[in-house]
Amino acid sequence: MSTGTNKPNIIVIMTDQQRADVSARYGFPLDTTPFLDGLARRGTWFDKAYTAAPVCVAARCSMLTGRYPGAHKVRDNGGSRHVSYTQDLFDVMKGQGYRTALIGKNHTYLRADSPSVDHYVSLNHFGDSGPFRTEQEKAFVDWLRRRSQCSLEAAPYPPECQNPARGVTAALEWLQPAEPNSSEGQPFFLWLSFPEPHNPYQAPEPYYSMFPPEDLPPLRASAEDGDRKGYKWRWCRRQGEYFNPDYEREIPRVRSNYFGMLRLIDDQIRRLIGSLEAAGTLENTVIVFLSDHGDFTGEYGLIKKGPGLPDILLRIPLLFTGPGIVADARPHPAHVSIVDLLPTLCEAAGAPIPAGVQGRSLWPLLTGRADPHPEFSSVYAEHGYGGQELTEDDGLDIRNFGSVSEGDGERTVRFDELNSVTQSGFMRTVRKGEWKLNMSMQGQGELYRLADDPLELHNLFGQPQAREAELELLRELAVWMMRSEDPLPYPAAYAYKPIYGKRDEI
Repeated sequence: MSTGTNKPNIIVIMTDQQRADVSARYGFPLDTTPFLDGLARRGTWFDKAYTAAPVCVAARCSMLTGRYPGAHKVRDNGGSRHVSYTQDLFDVMKGQGYRTALIGKNHTYLRADSPSVDHYVSLNHFGDSGPFRTEQEKAFVDWLRRRSQCSLEAAPYPPECQNPARGVTAALEWLQPAEPNSSEGQPFFLWLSFPEPHNPYQAPEPYYSMFPPEDLPPLRASAEDGDRKGYKWRWCRRQGEYFNPDYEREIPRVRSNYFGMLRLIDDQIRRLIGSLEAAGTLENTVIVFLSDHGDFTGEYGLIKKGPGLPDILLRIPLLFTGPGIVADARPHPAHVSIVDLLPTLCEAAGAPIPAGVQGRSLWPLLTGRADPHPEFSSVYAEHGYGGQELTEDDGLDIRNFGSVSEGDGERTVRFDELNSVTQSGFMRTVRKGEWKLNMSMQGQGELYRLADDPLELHNLFGQPQAREAELELLRELAVWMMRSEDPLPYPAAYAYKPIYGKRDEI
């Protein structure tokens, strides 16, 4: 099915809190995402793709605006009202004549009545307000709302009630309007955003039993390894253990449910793509798949996210398929960022890149028109809410950092790992090749050779054998911190030449 224009349809599929390294195409021993692995080989995929920050709202605002958190001003999950940009992804697509939809988890500054969003369906963690197709869906959402961090039993409702299935159903209904000719010739832009595999970690059968805890690969970083990383890491684990006495014993089931949810999501994406293919729509549709950030999933004795800038929180899955995009079974060697999505899709749609965008268009790389530019030899990310970095000497009362409630015979545990302890101060990171440098505002450095140390357990910062790599990455980090400074407002005589793509006129 053609759009009647030269512009492709565009679908951005996003998961929440999905690690890049837990799919077979990245070398994981469990087959968690077989369909996505096959889809990746039909297009271009990256194994050095990074989020801009391991925090939901900050990362999602970076995707929509093409700007780093230090520029768009959103560093925490409650700060979306502070966002700063000129045009976002929905503005661009609407301006190019696309009909637009946001279906699933939003968690940004966008609103249901945003003028650039034609259609909005919200799906959230811990339940939402509908719309519900059946009483069973409503019962599932009520059940989900009462979950703690992990469900030790299979979700007592079928996969059709889960958010990924509901999201795909809503997407297919929107893509096939009741008035068959109402959108003839008009391209569409869809952001389909699944709330999973984010906590609460839960899965229905058959996914609950698909990856039994006793058959999982061993964890590679222990709680003691996490403790050695510093106070924020110790605090995060103490927080979980204080509010949930079964915290450590639940981790195998957390992992099992997490991997089961990945397969459920994979099956629903298979359903979506199959429907597009059957309708003849897929041939003119660019598909992007990514996540906002990763999840500890038991590594370091932790779940969810929180302290530090480890790769398992920063690296995200990222793949592109569609018209003109080169197919390659191997991962692309470029270092890329979630910030690069906006300028990439601008170029795909033939739109100028808005003022203030800091990302780099990947379109020439995806279409085989350019080799990786030196610009893609490294990637950068940020962490922290700012302020003084808190330590054990501050004597904070952990009882104030979570809650436990009893009701209907159930015990519900809540604790926010993104708190004033784990997020205090600022940290910055840069990866170049196999080396990665993390630096804090206190001047504490961490240097790792990821090929030998993927869980970042052996800090080589300050070691004589790593002096050359340390100096190179310190220089790279300094360059990235200048690049990530907000260029807005532009000076009157400013002329900006992007590496790839065209900009709006100033």
